[in-house]
Amino acid sequence: MGELAADQHVKYILSVEKKKDSFEAVVMEHLRMNGAYWGLTTLDLLGKLDLVDVSEVVSWIMSCQHESGGFGGNIGHDPHMLYTLSAVQVLALFDKLDVLDIDLVSNYIASLQNEDGSFNGDMWGEIDTRFSYIAICCLSLLHCLEKINVQKAVAYIVSCKNLDGGFGCTPGGESHAGQIFCCVGALAITGSLHHIDRDLLGWWLCERQVKSGGLNGRPEKLPDVCYSWWVLSSLIMIDRVHWIDKERLVKFILDCQDKENGGISDRPDDAVDVFHTYFGVAGLSLLEYPGVKAIDPAYALPVNVVDRVFIVEPKLSVRSSSETAPVP
Repeated sequence: MGELAADQHVKYILSVEKKKDSFEAVVMEHLRMNGAYWGLTTLDLLGKLDLVDVSEVVSWIMSCQHESGGFGGNIGHDPHMLYTLSAVQVLALFDKLDVLDIDLVSNYIASLQNEDGSFNGDMWGEIDTRFSYIAICCLSLLHCLEKINVQKAVAYIVSCKNLDGGFGCTPGGESHAGQIFCCVGALAITGSLHHIDRDLLGWWLCERQVKSGGLNGRPEKLPDVCYSWWVLSSLIMIDRVHWIDKERLVKFILDCQDKENGGISDRPDDAVDVFHTYFGVAGLSLLEYPGVKAIDPAYALPVNVVDRVFIVEPKLSVRSSSETAPVP
């Protein structure tokens, strides 16, 4: 089995920001906030976040905030739940959540909850369990979960549960590993994992491992490094991670590296990108790979960052979910 080319991955991530006129940078302009989260969290997991100019990053993030309180994917772009969570997560990485107007941001998120407990992604009204997770995760990090109807939010997520134990994007939607992470993560944060049939869901998730050792997102699909996160984190939260072959998964992730130029791809010999580099390293973190910091499976942030966020005023976190009163 090969080794993690950590130094090359760090150089790759740092080089991406410098290539602002490249084709990749242009087509990903609207996702720059997400890209910042993927890249910077990877650097933190590899112990190299100190290579970044914190004030420059924080200044850029705040310039992406809309008067509504939400954040856009880049300067001048419309606000959306997706980018708002990434902004909050990056600020948490740097221990800079104090630069936020917490009420403004949390009120923006809370305003997107619907009467049935679901959440819109933005003002245009798309509903998806991704947004349920984002709202709950973000508000938890900001210590503002009380601003939404958590009981209704949990009920809506549970209504998206399928007969196979998985979850879809809306009631009746096909089970998908990405949606399952969002639903399990939200239920973990709110102390509501009792709504899950752990054995049934664990079986569905462990069947995502294919012969190469990699994981796919749903039956009959190709493996993809990003599911090293979506599937593994869910299995950890429901205590069924021992049902997969960890060594084969580690080998699959390492085989997807570009060892010369850095970066990780979706599958061996494909082109690398920041998205898969982050999820590959995050997957290795969940697999307790040497030299990679531990990551929280629900908040998708390094454990030390999550601990720092909640150390002053402990709220509902994965580690405390078993001690908190569950949401009915």
